[in-house]
Amino acid sequence: MTVTADLSISLDGCVAGPNVTLDNPGGDGAGPVFEWIHTLASWRERQGLAGGVDNRDSELMREWFDATGAVVMGRTMYETGEEFWGDDPPFRTPVFVLTHRPRPTLVKEGGTTFTFVTDGIRRALDRAQAAAGDRNVDIAGGADTVRQYLGAGLIDELQLHVVPALLGEGLRLFEGAGAVRRDLEPVRVVHTPLATHLKYRFGT
Repeated sequence: MTVTADLSISLDGCVAGPNVTLDNPGGDGAGPVFEWIHTLASWRERQGLAGGVDNRDSELMREWFDATGAVVMGRTMYETGEEFWGDDPPFRTPVFVLTHRPRPTLVKEGGTTFTFVTDGIRRALDRAQAAAGDRNVDIAGGADTVRQYLGAGLIDELQLHVVPALLGEGLRLFEGAGAVRRDLEPVRVVHTPLATHLKYRFGT
């Protein structure tokens, strides 16, 4: 089992724009970071939609879906995505939400469940690994959650989909992560017109 983090990111390191709110989940000006995903056939299938582009980008997204058996995310990502995902979220797996506010597990259509974990990142990961079986656990975000797992040395593989856009400001994935130093082994680089897909494996 592998613990992954798989994120779309701007060329200047932003995974969201400034002013992220419940009504503006991607932040201001962050459309290019996410819009390319919404055109892909594999993404649209997960949304119950027909059509879309079936290309190398779509294959990589489908690879993530197929390999992931559980997801961990922060409370802000959950709260900003909840309305967008609706009653049939695209995860199709157990999702464990880091929070300080206990609440009952939510069961959604399509196999997605949201379990709210109040006792820290390691406990959330333990529960996700138990639920994932022999598939991967993905640390989905947001940026602060990924940084916490990076700082604890708990992520095995990092895949970044680098979009050819500069946001100028926003939530930067590695902001404040300068003290975290681990060796990275390049695993794969895939160039497409939509993004450059970089996969790295962390050394021990």
